[in-house]
Amino acid sequence: MSIGNSPEDDRPSDDRLADDRPAQHGPVDGPAQERSAQDRPSIGSVLRRARIDAGLSVDEVSTSTRVRIPLVHGIEQDDFSRCGGDVYARGHIRALARAVGADPEPLIAQYDEEHGGGPPAQTAAAPLFEAERIRSEPRRPNWTAAMVAAIVAVISFVAYTAFSGGDDGDGASQQLAEGASPSAGKPTGKPSPPKPADPKPDPSDSAIAGVPRDKVTVKVDATDGRSWISAKDHNGRLLFDGLLQQGESKTFQDKQKIDLVLGDAGAIKLFVNGKQVENEFEPGQVERLTYTKGDPEVG
Repeated sequence: MSIGNSPEDDRPSDDRLADDRPAQHGPVDGPAQERSAQDRPSIGSVLRRARIDAGLSVDEVSTSTRVRIPLVHGIEQDDFSRCGGDVYARGHIRALARAVGADPEPLIAQYDEEHGGGPPAQTAAAPLFEAERIRSEPRRPNWTAAMVAAIVAVISFVAYTAFSGGDDGDGASQQLAEGASPSAGKPTGKPSPPKPADPKPDPSDSAIAGVPRDKVTVKVDATDGRSWISAKDHNGRLLFDGLLQQGESKTFQDKQKIDLVLGDAGAIKLFVNGKQVENEFEPGQVERLTYTKGDPEVG
């Protein structure tokens, strides 16, 4: 008696059906794709890592791209709220990526995926971004260059005036200096002896005569260098607080007293009530002084 195959044996098994199915190719949708997007590094971390690998600081990247420092910090922390919109955010990402040597296109595509699509078609967004990025801050006037130019002009004018008079002007000046009469037609006799010059008053005496006696007057003169100074009256009101350049001077008056703070007392000469204060301050020495009416006294 032969044993035949049952009808169930003729049906294909589940393993054979699984082998006969065609393999699926193409992108994987669903949770796997979400896990891949989560494992991908953020835009800010990619830019920050590329900047560190390039050996650049945030200030250097901001200077080369004209993107403000707070924006660079925000983008590296994935905060695009300060960019002013998607158009400017894409432009900032592109500029920062090029500055640190990274490929901007994958980062821009990642931004579009995470923030709702690509840029709108047929817009002039790029020129707007370029204009905003390259706009420089208004330059301040260069007063140092203007002062140097003015000094050079004055020196040139004085030199031209001194040498343009010729020999005649020099001879006339010499005759006047020797006491001779400026008229050339009349014969001159023996030159009269020069009159003795009137004695000039002592500068300190003139300064004292010009200072009011009912007030205290303090003059600060930066003769040997620049120094920071601060001056207050008897009520504590600030009269001056700033840097005094070499060759500049400031004068302060009050009914009772003047309080001074000198940042570099060795570069300062003081005149109190018309008299120069003799001091032995060292360069770089900080001094706090108080002066009242009458003869100068160091407070």
